[in-house]
Amino acid sequence: MPHFLAVYTMTPESLARFRALPQDEQDAVDAAGLPAWQAWEAAHARALPDRGGMVGKTMRVTRDGVAPAANDCCGYVVVEADSIEAAARLFEGHPHFTIFPGDGVDIMPFLTGPASCSPAG
Repeated sequence: MPHFLAVYTMTPESLARFRALPQDEQDAVDAAGLPAWQAWEAAHARALPDRGGMVGKTMRVTRDGVAPAANDCCGYVVVEADSIEAAARLFEGHPHFTIFPGDGVDIMPFLTGPASCSPAG
């Protein structure tokens, strides 16, 4: 079955707005969001061969060297599904953007490598 990389996205502005909230409001979001995220993972456990995780600041390596960089990626998970559309549907209503300040989830097929068990659609 095809595998897909799902990348959680969040703009720096969205994170800054969240961090500007009073601590009790941030804690309330966490109190609602973490159990909802765990429930989502439990409901889709069979489709998650790699539950991934959240990621921090970026360092970019180019021919010019190594330097801090910015992007909207804040986490990832590997999804197994019949198609990219089926993989995307798994994330409808996800807590990343319905409770937490995330902006979306980008879904991409693996075309090569160990996670590409069969041709991705």
